[in-house]
Amino acid sequence: MKDSREYARKLRKFYRSLKRKYARPECPVYDDPIDAIIYGTISEKITCRAADAAMRRCQGYFVGLNDLRVSRTEEIVDVLGEDTPDTRDTALTLTRFLYSIFDRYNAVSLKALKKAGKKPARQILEKLNVVTDFAIDYCMLTSLQAHAIPLTRRMIECLSSDDLVHPDADEQQIKGFLARQVSAEDAYQFYALLRTVAEARRTRQRQKAAAKTKKKAKKK
Repeated sequence: MKDSREYARKLRKFYRSLKRKYARPECPVYDDPIDAIIYGTISEKITCRAADAAMRRCQGYFVGLNDLRVSRTEEIVDVLGEDTPDTRDTALTLTRFLYSIFDRYNAVSLKALKKAGKKPARQILEKLNVVTDFAIDYCMLTSLQAHAIPLTRRMIECLSSDDLVHPDADEQQIKGFLARQVSAEDAYQFYALLRTVAEARRTRQRQKAAAKTKKKAKKK
């Protein structure tokens, strides 16, 4: 990435400020990598709070992952929450992913990945060509203890708006830059804190937009 030394300095300062402001988050534990992929898929386009609630609804409604695999898209969307293009895409991705795993392993489990090694495990997930890079990175970080920093679109926007990455850098360049600046030991903390900031900003933006719309409506 261009001017990486200058952006590295800014990023270190930004990360220090986050660690002072927030408590160190606890990394979740996923015994089966498939659970990390599912959470990553559900959470990529919504907030962590909304994703946690959606996961609880899924666990309470579906009788295991095989039940989720054979469910209709409309049914999954109802459980996930509001019917939007994003939730429909999430529902389709989940079923396609679970079918691909079942076809490969004759079971809805990815525990075999834990014996494959980190690099082969990533290659297996990427070759499925079903789930996003975010879901794979989230799985590699939380379930397979690999050095990865998952990035949502909001997180990338946060880095860009704070001038922490070069404006011309694409997602792969940004991820490579972050991996060089943030150690494997700190990867989950950095991911979680950056996501917290990005989601808080998005919430404030929506609240301001809603207040502005309400104010205009009153004037009419």
